[in-house]
Amino acid sequence: MDDTARAKSPIHYVHGERLPAPGGTIEIAPGVHWLRMPLPFALNHINLWMVRDGDGWAMVDCGIARDDTKALWKQVWAATLKGRRVTRLIVTHFHPDHMGLAAWHCAEWGIEMWCTQGEYTMARAMRVIGSEPNDNAARDEFYRRHGVSAEQLALLAKRGNHYPGAVLPLPGAYRRIEGGETLRIGAHDWRIIIGTGHAPEHACLYCADLGVLISGDQVLPRITTNVSVWPTEPEANPLAKYLGSLDLFRPLPADTLVLPSHDRPFTGLHGRLDMLKAHHDERLGRVVESCKAGALTAAELIPTLFPGRTLDTHQMGFALGESLSHLRYLESLGRVRRETEGDVVRFAA
Repeated sequence: MDDTARAKSPIHYVHGERLPAPGGTIEIAPGVHWLRMPLPFALNHINLWMVRDGDGWAMVDCGIARDDTKALWKQVWAATLKGRRVTRLIVTHFHPDHMGLAAWHCAEWGIEMWCTQGEYTMARAMRVIGSEPNDNAARDEFYRRHGVSAEQLALLAKRGNHYPGAVLPLPGAYRRIEGGETLRIGAHDWRIIIGTGHAPEHACLYCADLGVLISGDQVLPRITTNVSVWPTEPEANPLAKYLGSLDLFRPLPADTLVLPSHDRPFTGLHGRLDMLKAHHDERLGRVVESCKAGALTAAELIPTLFPGRTLDTHQMGFALGESLSHLRYLESLGRVRRETEGDVVRFAA
């Protein structure tokens, strides 16, 4: 970002370029600590949070299931807990970087995992997707219908379901949290705000006393969260849900400190919400313009949404899902229509 763009940006990173050291934390608000764990993806880190909870600490999200992540957690606990216990694990949503080590945390400390029902049940489903013949047939048909080549289809099939390798077998029970519910964590109340579109029932936590929002992946300061249509729900309209759920954060104070799962803590929530809406409006406009030239598959639209990008197999699934989520949203508004030729689906403006 150049100096002019930086001056116009509503986002202010409260700690500048400073980041927690590996195995360490930064107290980002009274009784709230920030730590980071590595990820083996292009997005190479996740932010995690520790919240003072009486005579112990509540953890928010836990990282992917890897030995190096476990080792870093042990360093964090040794440096920060100072003999105190972990009281509970709160998981924002089911994705591997957020729920991967949940079972390990719960076993290490004898604690419960707190999450929404939608995220717990989705995690359980994700662990077994691909184990039934119908699963693979549905996946292949979904990608083929939306223009994925035979070569790419073979690579996606070879990759299979990576979720069980990144998320340990889940705790056999959990404590349900729901939107609008208030959790008492230590000396403060935290209200649950449910975001949708990125995940089924993504829990964000807002503390009015501290002026802090743990936003998970729902509101990120620099990148936009993935909003995709997946083979398991091929007629979903997740972008409509995501854009609608952003309005739930509008009533929060302008000076709210936002703790996102990626990048750095920031202020400028309302400006960032405006930027996210404008970003998707611009992308939707690009999709419509591309479809005016002729009917296109979701796969053929990927270069429109991700120009100049070389995508690996992992990224291709996300890109196809994003392309289709924009098309499905535009279709629901009557701005594009679907045309079926054989078993291939295309969209025209």
